[in-house]
Amino acid sequence: MRGQTVKPSRSAAKPHGGTGSLRIIGGEWRSRRFAFPNGPALRPTPDRVRETLFNWLAPYIEGARVLDAYTGSGALFLEALSRGAGQTLALDTNGEALAALRQHLDTLACGRGQLVQGDALRYLENQAAQPFDVVFLDPPFHQNLLQTSCELLENRGWLAEHAWIYTESEGAPSGLPMPANWRLHREKNAGQVHYALWERG
Repeated sequence: MRGQTVKPSRSAAKPHGGTGSLRIIGGEWRSRRFAFPNGPALRPTPDRVRETLFNWLAPYIEGARVLDAYTGSGALFLEALSRGAGQTLALDTNGEALAALRQHLDTLACGRGQLVQGDALRYLENQAAQPFDVVFLDPPFHQNLLQTSCELLENRGWLAEHAWIYTESEGAPSGLPMPANWRLHREKNAGQVHYALWERG
């Protein structure tokens, strides 16, 4: 996959004023901990939710082509790589967070992860599509990003024939206007966050 490697500008590298921490919970790098820039837009998927998600994905993740469209701290991205995902692509607008994620990949000597700094919707709309087997969609809430992202994934050729799509949302997944050929496979909630796994039919 082609794309620009993250080279944060000085403005992108402006500090958030704190540091968060995430833990990989399974796979090759189980229990490894990594820091990420702290900020209101960076909310790693909790350990309990990640464990549930990757239990759902266990039969499909090894060797899968994975897209993390709003990677943030990189928790889902790193977890997928730890569990054997193949080529992966992470998108985010936060240059500082992506620079930290690049350092984590270097520490792990992992060459399967590609990072691109930029707007996910613009990327999905304008770049040449390559089909992914697994997609993570955890966009900022209350901005109508989830529905638009799903439409672009389906209509622009970003999904393999039987792709799996994970979503986090502020509303119940069963009430979301998803593409007609997506089947809701599993759904749960953790507090006010609803999360679900969809199968493309």
